[in-house]
Amino acid sequence: MDDGHSSTGEPLGDDAPWEPWRPEEVASRFAGLTLRWYVVAGWALDLFRGEQTREHEDLEIAVASADFPMVQEALKGLEFDVVGSGERWHLDDPAFDEHFQTWVRDPATGVYHLDVFRDPHDGDTWICRRDHSIRMPYDDLVSFTPSGIPFMAPEVALLFKAKHMRVKDQADFDGVVPLLSDEQAAWLRDGLLRIHPGHPWIPALQEASRHR
Repeated sequence: MDDGHSSTGEPLGDDAPWEPWRPEEVASRFAGLTLRWYVVAGWALDLFRGEQTREHEDLEIAVASADFPMVQEALKGLEFDVVGSGERWHLDDPAFDEHFQTWVRDPATGVYHLDVFRDPHDGDTWICRRDHSIRMPYDDLVSFTPSGIPFMAPEVALLFKAKHMRVKDQADFDGVVPLLSDEQAAWLRDGLLRIHPGHPWIPALQEASRHR
């Protein structure tokens, strides 16, 4: 393709085979690297809480987009598919620049183990892909478990979960909001007002703040 747009990808369907790694597996594979990576989504919230609260059908991590070649090197021998809109493409397809998710697959079995997000950034500053005016230094975005596993700040993880409002997203919100600091809750409320004005979590955060 020479028009800068991706071709039609292969449909993923609803039953793509997954045997997700645990965060500890990723930490082991990336040990000793200068790569800045961090667990995102539901697993990030469980790492923040210090316990696994539910089953996770996948494992999602994120890296600065410029650091993705380091992920490829660290996971040499595995294959990567660009994924988005229910389809998948090879890495060399222009879809790589249109979609941010990259699934990691065992070539022998076809089973997926990891989903790597390629996040926009400006040097050491993370940029929200849904609103580029929302930014945060990586030093504030990434926290660590006592064993050293990096994870996305819970208020940021919840901001991304707000889009779909699945049962598990609401459960994550209900379980995590009481643990947020006033500053974290205020950041989440501001982010929701920018990206999802009218979202039901906004008054819920206001109500929670009154009971702190």
